Order: sequence, then C-alpha cells, then structure tokens
Amino acid sequence: MGEFAILTNRKRAIVALVHSVIFLLIAARQMQVSAPAAGIWIPSAVTSGTWALCSIYCVVSGILAWLFTISRAWVERIYFGLCTVSATSGLLRTVVGDHAFHAGLYIRVIMLSTAVFVGIAIVRTHSDIGARTSEFAASAETADSE
Repeated sequence: MGEFAILTNRKRAIVALVHSVIFLLIAARQMQVSAPAAGIWIPSAVTSGTWALCSIYCVVSGILAWLFTISRAWVERIYFGLCTVSATSGLLRTVVGDHAFHAGLYIRVIMLSTAVFVGIAIVRTHSDIGARTSEFAASAETADSE
C-alpha cells in the first residue's frame, strides 16, 4: 500500500472522513433542493453569495489538488483525487451554470460517496495497524517477563 504522507495516523484519517461525510451531506442536500445555478458567465445579476461560493470552491479545489500531488500511498491518492474531482465539479457548476454542466451536481455526490468509502478503508487500515502494534507490544512484554 505504501507510506501515507498526509493521513499518517488514525486521528487524521478520522478528521478527513468526517469532512467527507459533512460535504457529502451538503452535496446531497443541494441535489435534493436543486436550485439551478445560473453561472457567473451568463449576463445576469450574480449575487455576492455566488461569488463567495465560487471563491470557496476555488480555494478548496486548489488545496485538494495540492494534497493529491503530495500524497504517496495509492489509497491516499485515490481519496484526495475523488475529493478534488468533487470540489472542481462544484466549481465548474458554479462558474458555467447548470445549463452547461448540470452533471456536476451528480458528480459531486458520486465522488464524495466513493471518498467516504475509501476514507473508511483508510481508517480501518490505521485501526488494524494499531491493533497489530498493540498485540506485538503485548507479546514482547510477555516474552520479556518469562
């Protein structure tokens, strides 16, 4: 699997998983209410909320792309790749609007759902490593006491 570069322990993996679940819930809620995004390129009045959302997506997409490039383990790369695609599709949907990129809404939910499953696998990997380390330490103590 390789060494983790970012999600190096169980605590970090849990924090990443919680973020993914929260953003999945937000994306699913957006999909349910599905207010069509007009986009900022359409000649219309763009609200300040749309500009703020566009800025947030831009920053988050950039950070996730950076995390994707510095991650080492393949499962960690998959996780950050899924999150990056999700945030970037949200950015594209906000910029060009639903008329040009309506699939962005569904892409976000699918990518985040998959990221949650990969995040669970990462947390379980760290839990298994911790359990094996505890067993090894216990067997070493038993061997030393004999």
